[in-house]
Amino acid sequence: MSATAHPPNPNDHPIAPYLRMDRMPHIWCPTCGIGTVVKCFATALEEADVDLDKVAITSGIGCTGRVAGYMKLDAFHTTHGRAIPFATGLKLARPELESVVFSGDGDLSGIGGNHFIHAARRNMDILVILVNNFIYGMTGGQNAPTTPISAKSSTMPFGNFERPFNLPHLAASCGASYVSRWTCLHIRRLTKCMRVALRRKGFRFIEVIAPCSTLYSRLNRLGGGLELMRFYHDNATIKHGIDTREVDIGFQDTIICGNFVDEEKPTFLEMMNAHYGKVLGDRYVPMPAEGGWLHD
Repeated sequence: MSATAHPPNPNDHPIAPYLRMDRMPHIWCPTCGIGTVVKCFATALEEADVDLDKVAITSGIGCTGRVAGYMKLDAFHTTHGRAIPFATGLKLARPELESVVFSGDGDLSGIGGNHFIHAARRNMDILVILVNNFIYGMTGGQNAPTTPISAKSSTMPFGNFERPFNLPHLAASCGASYVSRWTCLHIRRLTKCMRVALRRKGFRFIEVIAPCSTLYSRLNRLGGGLELMRFYHDNATIKHGIDTREVDIGFQDTIICGNFVDEEKPTFLEMMNAHYGKVLGDRYVPMPAEGGWLHD
């Protein structure tokens, strides 16, 4: 660098308007995929030409739970496992907002698993982005509901014997209207998926595979974090529309990615308005149409 040259201004980055640059650098480990997923989401917001004043993001506790604090959006950093009910309350109180949940597998499918299934069952109009790192990353590498069979964790040092969740199947079988899975290195496909999901309504679920580059990788002797992520990206098979019962994840095995479910069905508020409109007639004042500012 010459004596007159100036270092690059981080605020000049294309996605800087979507991030709280004053909180950078972030806390995620080198080669962690979460930052890449955040970049994809910011790009999707830009491509969808979203009014940022109409978007609210909610997260829980854990590595991915830190996302809400870095996005330049109205944000709630909630207690462990409670991101979905917070986002649900926000959507019911302010139906015109796009309510986004951005958190991890332990937070949403472990401690918050009951909220997950009921929000999907009700087809609540929220977008859930779940980053699956196969482990409890922030709290010490404990076994998670997504740890593949035979993979090691700090609480199962001889290998996991519990069958993990097949999260796309869980979401689809509970009633989600949109279900998709990509790895954190499927950058263009993941960005497009997020952009499409922003224009859908109902319970929209995106699972992003980003194995923990520190604890999961070290405990299972899988090399560096980038090597680990590339393994899943390079061993991914894309099968759009496949039966979600067939997308289980094995330890260091081929992983099935794609857009599995994309259906239009009535949301919770639409069903509520239809029901009470029929039962109460003119006495019922319907809730405002949800998401009309962005949805097709």
